[in-house]
Amino acid sequence: MSELNRDAALEDQIAQWRAFIRRRQAIHAVDVAELEDHLREQVAGLVAGGLSSDEAFLVAVKRMGSMDSLSREFAREHSDRLWKQLVTAPSETGGAGPWIDTQALVAVGVAVAAAVAIKVPAFLGFPIDAHPAFYVRNLSLFVLPFLAGYFAWKRRLAPSTVRWLGLAFVVAAVLANVAPFAPTGKNPDPLQALHLPIALWLAVGIAYAGGRWSEVSGRMDFIRFTGELFIYYVLIALGGGVLTAFMALTFQSIGIKVEHFFQSWLLPCGAVGAVVIASWLVEAKQSVIENMAPVLTRLFTPLFALMLLAFLGTLLWSGRAVTIDRDLLIGFDLLLVVVLGLLLYSVSARDSSAPPGVFDGMQVALLISALIADVVALWCIGARIGEFGFTPNRVAALGENLILLVNLAWSTVLYLRFLTGRGPFARLEKWQTDYLPVYAGWAAMVVVVFPLVFRKG
Repeated sequence: MSELNRDAALEDQIAQWRAFIRRRQAIHAVDVAELEDHLREQVAGLVAGGLSSDEAFLVAVKRMGSMDSLSREFAREHSDRLWKQLVTAPSETGGAGPWIDTQALVAVGVAVAAAVAIKVPAFLGFPIDAHPAFYVRNLSLFVLPFLAGYFAWKRRLAPSTVRWLGLAFVVAAVLANVAPFAPTGKNPDPLQALHLPIALWLAVGIAYAGGRWSEVSGRMDFIRFTGELFIYYVLIALGGGVLTAFMALTFQSIGIKVEHFFQSWLLPCGAVGAVVIASWLVEAKQSVIENMAPVLTRLFTPLFALMLLAFLGTLLWSGRAVTIDRDLLIGFDLLLVVVLGLLLYSVSARDSSAPPGVFDGMQVALLISALIADVVALWCIGARIGEFGFTPNRVAALGENLILLVNLAWSTVLYLRFLTGRGPFARLEKWQTDYLPVYAGWAAMVVVVFPLVFRKG
């Protein structure tokens, strides 16, 4: 093998090692760079001692220690970071720099732009209280284009990609506001409001991945980001709720009512702006939330599994027919979506090279119980269609449950293969990331096709 080929092979091995170690929760990007320097020094010394590059790499990695012990070592050594990184940001030299850096300023600017955008219609004569339907249809368009723009700037996307993303948002805006609608009772407008953000979230994912959307790791990073964003947004919302309560209390003490300000300004502007700020926090303070999200996943996975198993067991023991009305069916579907979210995040946070464990068995139990529950939901949807006919809501629910059924079924098969040693965990990762466009595709179909199929007349 030529020296050039040996160097290329070594770089490929180091790249794989780097990608693997970046998955460890206690190790930051600056730490990975430091560890890589140590690894390269070890390899260079071993090669100088007469070993081949392949042998030197294996020996050097073994000397570095296992990834778990390495993570624990860094966690002990840098335990103070949990609080330090809440008020500091890393500078370009790796030290602590000022909290307000360029990315923070841009994020705040984008958040302000989103807050202004949601108030522009009110300035043009479309206040929220008088035109709620307009805001329901366009809510995602007040924030997701700005979020995609922030990531396009941060990832330095190619101009062609930016143009395609811009075109997607323009088309979405047109469809949300000029599509034909059916008469009352058959209006797919609420369906558009629910499905448009799902379809556009794929565009945000493409911007977030920054040219890595075609890679499994790029799509998996976006899954992690989605889960972390949800947690940060909830935390911000809870803090905002406390702030609002105390603001109302203090102003009420001097006889001033601020309810109108809350409803017209603070709530809409804060809701859209917080999405951008939470996204920036996920990026800037990633390791903090990575310590929280897997813990929450491990806590709620067995609880949801027990709840679903208890429901199915009660259903069989009591022999009662499932009579689920429309609202309960929506809640049932939301439950399945939460189960899928637990699966996605547990997959994204798991070390794919680790052997099966007890938690994997819990995941399989959750998948099987969710699969059975999805079959029950499909049976209920089919019964309602047979009794009352086709409507946009029932067709949308039917499609979504069928999509969930396919995902849950094949995920169960892949997880069982992994547990029995007949397949790698990486196949489950690839399946979940490859399936993401299916959800966005169905959501786009609901937005584009349903208004035409169920239109008036």
